[in-house]
This record gives sequence, C-alpha cells and structure tokens, in this order.
Amino acid sequence: METGRGESTVAGFLPDARVIRYRHAIAGSIALCCAMGAVRAEDAPQVTNLAPVYVSPAPLPGIGLDAAILPYQAQTLRYDEQRDSAGNLVGVMGNRLTGVNTNEVQGSPFQTDVTFHGFRASPTLGAAQGISVYLDGVRVNEPFGDIVAWDLLPEFAFDSVTLLPGANPVFGPNTLGGALVLTTKSGLTSPGFDADVSYGSYARKRTDLSYGAGNAQGWHVYVAGTYFNENGWRRDSPGRLGNLFVKFGRQRERNDWDVSAIQGSSRLSGNGLLPGTRYDDGEGAFEPGLYQHDRRAIYTAPDITRSQVSQLALHDTYRFSEDTALTALAYTRHTRRDTVNGDVNDDYQDFIDRCGAGYDSGGTPLDASCDVSRNQAGALPTGVLNTTQNRQQGQGAGFNLGTKAGGHQIALGATFDRSTVRYAQFTQDAWIAEGNRTVQGDHAAPVEFFSGVQGDSRAIGLYATDTWAVGASTHFTGSLRWNDLRLRSQLANADDGEQPSQLDTFRKLNPSLGITQAVGRWVLFVNASQSNRAPSVIELGCADAGQPCRLPTGLQADPPLRQVVSRNGQLGVRWQDGERLKASAELYRTDNHDDILFLRAPNTQQGYFANVGRTRYQGADLDAGGHEGAWWWHVGYSLLLATYESSGPLQAGERVIDTRPGMRIAGLPRHHLKFTLDWNATSRLTLGGDISTASSSVSNGNEDGRISDDDPEMRADWSTPGYLLLNLRASYALNATWQFYARVDNVFDRRYETYGAVADDALPDGRLVRPQLAPGNAPTTLFVAPGAPRLFTVGVRVHL
Repeated sequence: METGRGESTVAGFLPDARVIRYRHAIAGSIALCCAMGAVRAEDAPQVTNLAPVYVSPAPLPGIGLDAAILPYQAQTLRYDEQRDSAGNLVGVMGNRLTGVNTNEVQGSPFQTDVTFHGFRASPTLGAAQGISVYLDGVRVNEPFGDIVAWDLLPEFAFDSVTLLPGANPVFGPNTLGGALVLTTKSGLTSPGFDADVSYGSYARKRTDLSYGAGNAQGWHVYVAGTYFNENGWRRDSPGRLGNLFVKFGRQRERNDWDVSAIQGSSRLSGNGLLPGTRYDDGEGAFEPGLYQHDRRAIYTAPDITRSQVSQLALHDTYRFSEDTALTALAYTRHTRRDTVNGDVNDDYQDFIDRCGAGYDSGGTPLDASCDVSRNQAGALPTGVLNTTQNRQQGQGAGFNLGTKAGGHQIALGATFDRSTVRYAQFTQDAWIAEGNRTVQGDHAAPVEFFSGVQGDSRAIGLYATDTWAVGASTHFTGSLRWNDLRLRSQLANADDGEQPSQLDTFRKLNPSLGITQAVGRWVLFVNASQSNRAPSVIELGCADAGQPCRLPTGLQADPPLRQVVSRNGQLGVRWQDGERLKASAELYRTDNHDDILFLRAPNTQQGYFANVGRTRYQGADLDAGGHEGAWWWHVGYSLLLATYESSGPLQAGERVIDTRPGMRIAGLPRHHLKFTLDWNATSRLTLGGDISTASSSVSNGNEDGRISDDDPEMRADWSTPGYLLLNLRASYALNATWQFYARVDNVFDRRYETYGAVADDALPDGRLVRPQLAPGNAPTTLFVAPGAPRLFTVGVRVHL
C-alpha cells in the first residue's frame, strides 16, 4: 500500500530530505568506467590465494593474523565459492556457518533474523541485537536500534565473509555474541566482467553484474550492481531491491588507497506471523487456524518497508615496512526507512477483551461500557494504519596501526562515530476488510502524529591487542578496549508534546585474554572476554511499563536503562591434515548481565524495554570438512542452551511469565545439524546438496508451558517442532565463459515453522470478533513464522 501522508511532521522531527536516485548512481558509475578506459584488465597483477587463512584482529583492515593461532574458532568463507548453496547472504550463512540459525519472522528473504550462539543480527526494530556487522571497516548496524538491513548490503561485491565468535571487545559495543566482517572485491582481485542472471518460483528474478579492471601502475576500478524482484511465496508479498557498489583506487609499493560508494533502495513486504493452533475456551479444545489451512496466507496487510542507503568511504593504508602498516578510514552513511503497517485497532482489541461476554437476549450489553448498537457492527474502527519515518545520518573515522616486533604482533587503534536520528510515527483509524484482511484507512479520519524522537550520539573507542609468540607452539592474545558513548535525545508524543532533551553517557573498559597451544597437528585454545552494549535511542525512549509503546512505532517515556555487560568464555581444539581435512570442537558460555529485552504490556499491542537481570547462552560447536578426490564435504553441529538465569516477571505477548533460572529463551533451537556434499561428477558437471536439521524451539509466551494467565491449570506445549530440510543443486560449465546452474530448496516441500509466539487472534478464520453481535473473545492462539515451501531456481553465469 502506497502512502505519502505524514511527510511533513510535527516539531521538525523529519525535515524533507533529498535522496540520490538509483539511476543517477548508475549513470555515475558508467561515467567512471569510461574515465578508466586506460585501465586494462589484462594488465592487472595476478592474485594467488594462500593456504593459511588470515584474519584481521581489529575492525579496520591491517596486518592479518593466521587464524590457526587465534584463541577462538573463526569461520571464513569465500562468498563466490558458496553462492550456489543459497539465493543471498543470509541463506549462505544459514547453510554453511556452524552455530548460525535463521528465523523467517517477516517472510521476506531479505528481512530474516540471523542468530549466532543465540545472539541476533536482525532487521526488526525492537529485537535484542548482539552481533556487530562490519563492511570494509564501516559498522553497518544502524544507530537507531542497532538493526542490520540485509537488503542494503552489496552482496555481489563481497569477497569474503568472516564470523568471529564471543564477546570480542576489540570490535566495539554490541559485540556480545560475535562480529560479522564483510570485505569487498576490487579491480585487482576480480578483473573482468561477470554476470549472474536467475529466475525462480513465484517470479523471483535476480540480476547481478560486475566489472573490474586494473593495470600495472596499480590503478583499479570495480563496479557491481544487483536488481531483485519477486512476487513472494506468501500471498500479496512482493519485494524488490536494487543496489550499486563502486570502488576506485590505487595500489602502490608502500601506499594503498581507495574510495568506495554504495547506493541502494528496496521495497519489501514482510507480512509477519500467521495464526495457527488456537484454544477454544468455550469448547475447551484446540483447533487448527489460518496457518494449517493455508501456509501462504497473510494475517493482515499492508506491511511494507521502503529503505534507501547512500554511503561513501575512504580507505588509506601506508606500509612503513613489511611488518608495520597504518590504516585509516573515513566514511559518511545516510539511511532512510519508511514503513506502513495495518493492524487491529488497540481500542477495538480492548473492546473485545472487555465485552466478550456479549449481550443478553434483549440486546442489552452485559457490561454497561459495551453499549454499542447491535445494528452498528462498525461503530468502532476495527483497524489502524501505523506509518513510520526514520532518517539517520552517520559519519566516522578510525585508524589501526599494526606492527610485528620480536615475538609480538600488535594492533593499536581508535574509532570515532557520530550519528543523528530523526524518527516519527503516525496513526490513522482504519477498517479491516475481512475477505482478505486488508486494513484500509478511513478517509474521514486524520493521519495523526503519535510519537517521535530526534537526537544524536557520539562514540569513541580506543583499543589495543597483542598476540605474543612465547615459542613456536604457544601464543598469548590479550586485548583491551575503552568505549565512551554519549547519547542526546528529545522525545515527543501526541499527548505531552516535546519533552526536555536528555543526555546519557555510558563508559566501559573491556578486556580479553586467550592462549593457544599447538601439539603436533592439534591446537588447544582457551579465551575469556568481556564486551558491553549501551541502550539505543529506541530502548531509552520506550522504557516505562506505565507508558508502553507500539513497536516499531512509539516512544513514550525515558527512565534510565543500564548497559548490558557480556562475559564470555571459550575452550576448544582444532585439528588439520593439510588441506584434505579440518576439524574443530568448541565449548562456550556467555552471560549477559542487565540484559535488555522488549516486554509486552498485558492486554495490549504495546510494550516497553527493561533490564531483566541475567541471561545465559552456552553450548558446543563441532565442525569438520574436507575433500577426497572429486568429493567435498562439510558437517557442522551446534548445541545451544539459552536460558534466563534470574527470577522475575517477563511480559511476553498476552502472558506474564514468571521466569526462573534455567528457563529456556524462546525462538532458539537447542540442536542444529548441517551437512553439505558436493561431487565433481565430470570436469564440467558438479552436483551437490545440503541437509539442515533443527530441533524444536520454545514459543514466546509459552516458556512456562502455560498458554493463559486466566486459567493457570491450562497447560500445553506450544513449541514449534523440529524439522529437516533437503536442498539440491547442480551446475554445468559449458566453457570458461558460460556456466548454467539450478537449485531446489526444500525438495520435499516440508511444512515447518522457524518461530512461534502466543497472542490473541482477533480475526479467527478471517472473521473479526464482534461481541456486539455475538458473545466471543479473541481466542488464545499460537502465531508462527512459516518456512518457505519448495522453491526452484535456474540461472546462468557469464565471465569475460
């Protein structure tokens, strides 16, 4: 649903802003390529991939450190070598990285929650974030809520993807469960023209194009673009996106520099959870819901997110010697996000809750406050349209000095980041069309300002890390980082207007210490670390149980929140037999102190953020892979025990859960097993497949085994069941230029769910509950995130 309403906002919260159009960025890149006509790909130096895997021990690129001596298990993959396994970055990580799980909460492939060891990198505002994401040294977690917009990343330009586990302090705030480091290609590393064009089920179309060139003088240019469009496998769920990445620079004997730019936009439909099994209070029985009848259905519409990004970054590396290099970064990043969401009106939901007993035989309401005429079914607006506008600007700089001195490899660095945020939310009374559950705005009702926030933040980080080779087989790694964050915010809402500006300061010194010991082909490692996460603007602005807010929409009050402090320990072993076989095993535990969660206020669609004591994420990862002749394989198993470790009330959905130490956290499978096998059947034909299994996961609002606060004896296990998925793929190289491929996801078309939440269903069987016509309440229902059905994809790749 398109809407241009609300563009002019209250109190200057969202001034009009120009965004560079996508076609202008394309024209600029073409002009750049023409200007680089003298740069010839055939003159580019050849790049050789060495057997050891080197990882930068800091956010900014520097002198790489052999991953074999790290006191934790880093996972690195070359993105081009893994793209056959899935349709985008999130899918590749879900299939190939041990410990990674995905929740299809929104139903769009680019709006997926990614969890690693229980911590999230999510595009959903209000989700508890715990993974830092870096693109060429630029932190791309958005300032407002630390969300990660997967749809705005230039995937086709990716060279490598590295996932570092644990509360690594060097990677800054919010690195509670890990850091995801993405690096891009250049004209030197990826010369020539590449194209990847694919078509799949539900009219899913994707085109990726890139061109890279370099010459003997070190000049290089690289341009990559993506266009994606689909109808969506769920009904009325189209999505499209386009992005462009340009990098231009020069590599010399002592000095490397490059300038890169990103321009992207998207319009995605993420229609959220579907009502499944419900409990009929009158019959005392469980009945199937909309999901069981049609897993492609949507609950209410519209649910549209439009996003744009513009980013410019400058990198410069100066090598004083072979063992000492200084890297500097400066960037500016602008993002824009507009949403429109249709839902059941809060006032009407309250009417259902109060008036479910209905009316007597004479038409008199049993509750006097429910005096609505039996002939006026629509006396109260049944729906509401929530629209939001979010504008963010960020600038930053940093440097990293890496050097080797004797047995020490040292990195010293500093980062500076500042951002401004302007956010506003509007509401309009609406009606729900019961046939297709579409929420349509009431033309007679005004679009009203509901709440907003404007503010800015300044973050300074100072870090140092040293890996000390005590001997040929023993390495100590110590790290230290000081974080200083100052956040100024000013809230406004419809009732109270603008509130006084507030300044919050959060500081923390975080250490890390680890050791590796090599014994023949075995490497033993142990590591202990600490990191912190300061509350974001959205959390500080919605932290009062007495004035809950509507996510991702409302901000009502501003009591203080404490920053989250994570303490992590890792113990493991690695083993390697050349390039033929690699294996690792790791035990880990992370304790979050003063964890911040979004708690749902009872009997309302609203909630608030609060510190909830302590949570724990512990488990084990087993990883092995290798090749034998024409066969390549990989297996990864992860065990995750995610629990609350403090007692107290947890408001989830329509429930109030009395947490206790050891109670499982919702939405996280305990067991996850992945197996990948590829066979080079001939020199041109490759066949492969993936098997992914996940155990059951607890549903939000059912952590204590109950489904209702009104009936304490009513118990049911509403966990989402485990599942097993098989994906198959094949590729055929006609020659060095042309390659054809095909992929089938979810071969057996398994019906599965990746997340569940207990809530009241005001639209059972698609019909709105109307107690003014007949007695009835919104039944308690398990809402689920349906997994994608069988999907076919065919495509062709061209390299010139």
